[in-house]
Amino acid sequence: LRSYLRDESSRLRRLRRFYEKVQALHQDPEASVDNPLLAFSLIKRLHSDWPSVIYSDEATRNTQALHAGLGEVEQELPGTEDLDGAARALMRLQDVYALSVKGLANGLFQRAGHPPLYSPGRHVSLSADDCFHVGKVAYDTGDYYHSIAWLEEAVSLFRLSYGSWNLEDRSSLEDALDHLAFSYFMAGNISHALSLSREFLSYDPSNQRVLRNVAKYEKLLEMGTGASRWDWQGCHDPPPLLCPPHALLGPLSPQPAPEQLLNLGCSYETNSSPYLLLQPAKKEMVRMQPYVALYHDFITDAEAETIKGLAGPWLQRSVVASGEKQQKAEYRISKSAWLKDTADPVVWALDQRIAAVTGLDLRPPYAEYLQVVNYGLGGHYEPHFDHATSMKSPLYRMKSGNRIATIMIYLSAVEAGGSTAFIYANFSVPVVKNAALFWWNLRRNGNGDEDTLHAGCPVLAGDKWVANKWIHEHGQEFRRPCSADPQD
Repeated sequence: LRSYLRDESSRLRRLRRFYEKVQALHQDPEASVDNPLLAFSLIKRLHSDWPSVIYSDEATRNTQALHAGLGEVEQELPGTEDLDGAARALMRLQDVYALSVKGLANGLFQRAGHPPLYSPGRHVSLSADDCFHVGKVAYDTGDYYHSIAWLEEAVSLFRLSYGSWNLEDRSSLEDALDHLAFSYFMAGNISHALSLSREFLSYDPSNQRVLRNVAKYEKLLEMGTGASRWDWQGCHDPPPLLCPPHALLGPLSPQPAPEQLLNLGCSYETNSSPYLLLQPAKKEMVRMQPYVALYHDFITDAEAETIKGLAGPWLQRSVVASGEKQQKAEYRISKSAWLKDTADPVVWALDQRIAAVTGLDLRPPYAEYLQVVNYGLGGHYEPHFDHATSMKSPLYRMKSGNRIATIMIYLSAVEAGGSTAFIYANFSVPVVKNAALFWWNLRRNGNGDEDTLHAGCPVLAGDKWVANKWIHEHGQEFRRPCSADPQD
């Protein structure tokens, strides 16, 4: 586009110069007849120069070059799935962080009556057409709770600019009114659906489909039918949150019970490992039950960038275990790649560091490869356990037991959101760049620890990268032995 605009601008400048020359010669028609030099110049401009300027092939060549260039990059341009996914991400952020749709349209990440959760350096507002598309994505899936909120904003913005045509818009006020009216009808508010349909007809009075809808709504109201398939009040209830409210931005909240505070603190740990003698691990105990520890400065910036660079070309949409299979799911929005310890010396060194800090055996097949995850726009992972809860789980294919522990390394910082929320334990851990979060998935008796149910809250602003290392039971028998108490 930049090249095309430059070439076209150059062509139009030449065309303007030609026009100005001819215009100057035409200013005094009598003089051009009296002065043979002026007459010659004018005749030459209109006979010889005209075809070469007006009928130049340059415009065609510029357009062909543009199309050829676009053809090369169009395979990499966002597709419908990307656009609809971005729209769903906005709705997810709207729900989890209780954001105002009107605020989002105005570029504000704000809850009604509260200060902004996040203030971007660059203010970006949404157009009426943008809001319409988000509402249309919800509408197409029968999600009228979201479609009403976004289409209302689209209608409001279209009304303000009605009559001023925008080349980029693919929708109009009539489109927004049409979809919003039907959304209200499906939600049970027939009188408002009728009002919006009548407004539509003021712009397009001959639309037969909307005329039939108006007649239908009037008849339903005359019969006293105030609701269609769902109760209107029920439709206005927001969907359940993916994360508990205190996990929205990541502070450790609420405070642990007093008896737990006695065991929480920060320390330098060598874990009896020669590897950590010269540079002990910086350990912060987050909770005792479940056991969750945060190791600060676990990796360097350079190591984090290396791991992201290695994983980048291999990133694919993350999958989840479903019975004996794995599949993509809306409740996990991210891309991931797997790195062997032989992929790079940095990955090998990271494995050694994890083994030293945890005291566990990471040799194959006792641990999985390093999984690198990038959470995209509004990326999240709804509440889940890392350990298998069924013997049919694909995790058992490694023949090394269940996942006994998880270590999750934050490879990047985020500006807002993205916390790891432990649902039943009722606390959250914010993203701390270059830190590693460790927890035991299983109790000492081998049973799953239900308090480790956790979620990756949606990224409100920023680019979240993490690296996960899952360690299995086998090989750890003498490193984390069973307790004398079978309940432990």
